Amino acid sequence: MPNGETLTILQDLSLEIESGQILGILGVSGSGKSTLLALLAGLDIPTQGAVFWDNTNLNNLDEDGRAHLRLHKAGFVFQSFELLPAYTAYENVLLPLELLDEKSSRDATGTSITIEEKAIQCLREVGLEKRLHHYPNQLSGGEQQRVAIARAFALEPKVLFADEPTGNLDEKTGTHVIELLNNLNKMHKTTLICVTHDPALSRMCQKVLHLSGGQLSST
Repeated sequence: MPNGETLTILQDLSLEIESGQILGILGVSGSGKSTLLALLAGLDIPTQGAVFWDNTNLNNLDEDGRAHLRLHKAGFVFQSFELLPAYTAYENVLLPLELLDEKSSRDATGTSITIEEKAIQCLREVGLEKRLHHYPNQLSGGEQQRVAIARAFALEPKVLFADEPTGNLDEKTGTHVIELLNNLNKMHKTTLICVTHDPALSRMCQKVLHLSGGQLSST
């Protein structure tokens, strides 16, 4: 900042999220929602205070340690989908499973299946079993977001971070994505943390917090 001034984005903020909870964080543009999400996900480290996952203090982990934790415990859904354009829908979902360097996974009943079968199953859960071999530029915005959701849930994350997941979608498609997130959350018992401007998405949340002036308040 000019003249050595310090920019404070978040302050005096205390937040506890219960396992399996659907939490919505609302706020105007520039209020610090994405910064808060980055801190909760361990993408950034706070200059003061600490963020804990279970009993793990993220401040005590280096960048590689936090990345390892995210790979095994977190999933992400972004407003801009963030799919790899040179990969098909199937390959986009399979890639994070390959990064785990494990040859097998589990289906909904706990039965052991290959990671290839897991990728197909996840795309089937979001209704895209007929679009496995389509590239992102061959898919609609809603279909791309469904691929992103399938990719996120493929790792069976304990926590799913969603940053404006309906922001680039029309109302009808956004409603379908909200229903999908809600159903998958119940199926997989994943903690869901949503940053959003979408009133329909916030109504799905079990708890909604508003971020303003760097502080959180409940509704």
